[in-house]
Amino acid sequence: MGFGQFIRSKREQSGIVLNDFARRIGISPAYWSRIERELEKPPRDDLIFRASEALFLNPDEAFIEAGRLPPDLVKDIGRVVRLYRESGE
Repeated sequence: MGFGQFIRSKREQSGIVLNDFARRIGISPAYWSRIERELEKPPRDDLIFRASEALFLNPDEAFIEAGRLPPDLVKDIGRVVRLYRESGE
C-alpha cells in the first residue's frame, strides 16, 4: 500500500470527506485527491505531519508509508543505519 492509499483508508475510516480533510490541512482538494490516488508523490513533510495530526495517526507510520524517514531521524541518519544493521534485519 502506498502513502496515498494508506491516508485515504484512514481518512475514510474516520468519516472525513476529502474536501473537508483538504481544508483542514490547508491544501486544495484536487491536489490531495491526486495524492490519494497515487498520481502524485507523497507530499512534503509538513503536510504529512498535518495529515497525521488531523487523523490522530502516529506520524512515523505515515512517513513509513511515504517511503522516507521522519525529519528528526534524517538528522541522525548514521545512527539510524547502524541501529538497523545491528538489529539483524
